[in-house]
Parts: sequence; C-alpha cells; structure tokens
Amino acid sequence: MSEIHLLPILSRPLNNNNNNHLINQPYMRPFAPQSTRTIAKPTLTAVRSAPITAFRFNPTSFTFTPKTNMSSSTTSSSSQYGELKVENTNINTAPGVDLTSTQKTLLGSVLDLFAGRPSLAKLQLWTDDATFTDPITIAEGRKQYEPQWYGLQKAFSEIERKSHEVTSGGNPIEMDMTTRYVVKGINKEQTISSKVKVHLDAAGEKIVKVEDLWNGDMDKDSSFKNALRKVNANTVPLAVKVPKNAEEDAKMGNQ
Repeated sequence: MSEIHLLPILSRPLNNNNNNHLINQPYMRPFAPQSTRTIAKPTLTAVRSAPITAFRFNPTSFTFTPKTNMSSSTTSSSSQYGELKVENTNINTAPGVDLTSTQKTLLGSVLDLFAGRPSLAKLQLWTDDATFTDPITIAEGRKQYEPQWYGLQKAFSEIERKSHEVTSGGNPIEMDMTTRYVVKGINKEQTISSKVKVHLDAAGEKIVKVEDLWNGDMDKDSSFKNALRKVNANTVPLAVKVPKNAEEDAKMGNQ
C-alpha cells in the first residue's frame, strides 16, 4: 500500500503591505500533481511444490483443469476433451485420513465413473497405459478401460452409490464403497460392497490403476455377472462407442 504523508500546515509571514490580510494565515503545501506521484506496488512471492494446476470453485460444483504442457497443443487439447467437471466433491474419509486437493479431485472423478458418469476429461486423469480390474474384467490401456466406463450406461438402467469412505490416503488410496445396480432390460437389482484401490503415478497427479475388489456376496443367479461380462474388456471396444471429442461427449449426456 502506498504511504500518504500529511503535510504540515505552515504559517507564512508576508511583508508585502498589499497582502497584510494574509499575514500569519495558514496555508498547506499543495500535493504533487497526479503525473508525478508514485505508488509502491507490493511484491508477491508464490511458492509452488508441484506443477501449476488450476482450480475453479462455485457453490454447486468443483471444476478442475488438468495441467497441460505450455505449447501450441494446449488450446486444442482443452477443446478436444472439454472442461473437467467433477460431480462428486464431497469425499467421506475415515477418522485420521487426510487427502490433498489433487487426491480429492482424482477420487471424485473415480466415484463419478462408478456412478456411470464418464467424460473424456475425467479419463484424461488416467495415464494411457493405466489398468482397471474387477473380478471379471481386466482392462489394460486406454482403448480398453475407456469403453469399460462408457459401457456402464448401456448395461444398467440405474446406478446408485449408497455409501463410500476413504480408509487410507496413501498410494494406493483405499476406499470402501457400496453401490446398487439395476440391470437394463431385466430389472435385475444387485448391491455390491467393494474395496476400491486407486493407484497414482510417482507425481501423484494421474491414475495408473484402479482395482475394484468385491467383498459382498454375489447372487447365485448369473444374470448380473452376465450383464457385466457384456461390458468387459474383450467385447466392450466393439459394442460401446467412446466419443471422439467434447462435442460428442456432451451429445451423449456426459460432462
């Protein structure tokens, strides 16, 4: 903030007889013209321990813009995948578990995926060679795991996450989750309780593996497993369309 000095009020003696009425009248030295004033600007120092990552907040959603290389591809990359909007921003944690802002963003995006709310921008938080596994699926690489998440919309008419709690903030991040599914077409309902492990890269910025370990009892009826098999890594790339860009993604009701 610039400093403002109050100038002293002086008494100016005048000997000119024509100005006797001004003798001993106080006067104030005029301030410097605007053009000659200088205002000291504060020096701001920012300390970063990680690459720049932009966050934007509003009352209803949490928006995260993934870090991109400062090159000519920055604009095209953003327009191609769209702006990442994480819907699940309220991450429940067990006592003593603390998460960084980046971890919360990554977990929120994973919860969105399990709820059947994929988007290209969310899947850009995964490395190209990342892996997704559950008891009936091993999806390795982007060409397999992306259709896996988009395939949930085709397999189930309802997906309801009943509860979740992060039990470990390490690497992998561990989370207990209970989700209710309704199989499309046959209205078969199934609730699965599972332990989800989210593995991050060395920088802690991207997902390299997600394990969905079911610990709930499955029905002896195979209809539910068959529904999941229809979207497993072997068939889903052929049966499920993955949008090519943000415009197609939005038309499919994602983002």
